[in-house]
Amino acid sequence: MSTHELYTAEAGRAPWTVPMTGDTRFTWEYDDGRDRLLALYQKGKDRQWDQVTRIDWDLEVDPYDVMGVPDQSLAIYGTRHWDKMSEKDRRELRRHQASWQFSQFMHGEQGAMITGARIVETVPDLDAKFYSATQTMDEARHVEIFSRFLTEKVGLVYPINPNLQNLLGETLNDSRWDMPYLGMQVLIEGLALAAFGVIRDVTTKPLPRQILAYVMQDEARHVAFGRMALRDYYRELTSAELAEREEFVIEGCLLMRDRIRGREVWENFGLNPDEINELVSESPYLRMFQSLLFSRIVPCVKDIGLWSERIRRAYEDMGVLEMSKADLQALMTADEEIAERLDAERFAAEEAERRAEVDAVIERARDDH
Repeated sequence: MSTHELYTAEAGRAPWTVPMTGDTRFTWEYDDGRDRLLALYQKGKDRQWDQVTRIDWDLEVDPYDVMGVPDQSLAIYGTRHWDKMSEKDRRELRRHQASWQFSQFMHGEQGAMITGARIVETVPDLDAKFYSATQTMDEARHVEIFSRFLTEKVGLVYPINPNLQNLLGETLNDSRWDMPYLGMQVLIEGLALAAFGVIRDVTTKPLPRQILAYVMQDEARHVAFGRMALRDYYRELTSAELAEREEFVIEGCLLMRDRIRGREVWENFGLNPDEINELVSESPYLRMFQSLLFSRIVPCVKDIGLWSERIRRAYEDMGVLEMSKADLQALMTADEEIAERLDAERFAAEEAERRAEVDAVIERARDDH
């Protein structure tokens, strides 16, 4: 079945063409490299995996309760809009909300795949080209996973959010080689990683948890890659050059903040998105969720050296400045460990099940004799 048959609105059948500027850079230095980045490249090679065999796609998903999260996560919960809805409408709203969330993950991962390939072209250092090549493969796997989840388990797909599309366009259209890092590795990936983490930790459904845990194991490396490359480079820039990057970060964060409000979902249900924005700002649950979505971006921006009074003030106005105190390395380490524990638990359970089957066969054989 074509994905276009599952879209909630016309997504356009022609490819989205983004004009790109800037140089493609070759390097003739094949031996030199930063130890930390080469170690990350080795880790990226070692940690390749296949979604067909690692994820248990036989797990069932209720499309009307995809993540098993409380209805308080919906902006209209407890309002007159919610009270007017039938249970059928509420079930459909849960489905649309989950579809919208995972659709944006899917579109963002395609953007990350294309940006990874772009970085291979434009970055001047071979060690960074090496690592970005592994990331491009990771992102292809993620697109494959989210696409399969949406088509096979949810049966509904949303077009790309305009704010996400705008940020992707600005990221890819900039001729400076570091801007794909900044737009994708720090902003888009940082927000996605935090959203993955929140949903992974609150969902009561095993398949979404598996998917997000395994994808986050990859993404932890990607954010580390962006931090290493940009931290080194930004030490060399002038104040004016840093100010340009900070302006890009501020604008990008505002786009990402507005994106997560899911305007398209509310429009599909005939509700006024501006009114829903007010409900989002008043909901303690959603305010907490929105704040947590910047838990990876803010400390990363600080770490790479974009930390002027202006950018701190912007984060304070957004209510996320406190996130600068987060231990980014500890968060990334935890993301990798959660995936490893999940693997260990799953495979231990499968091994116990196989042993029980063998024991049962042996016991039946004894009874027959």
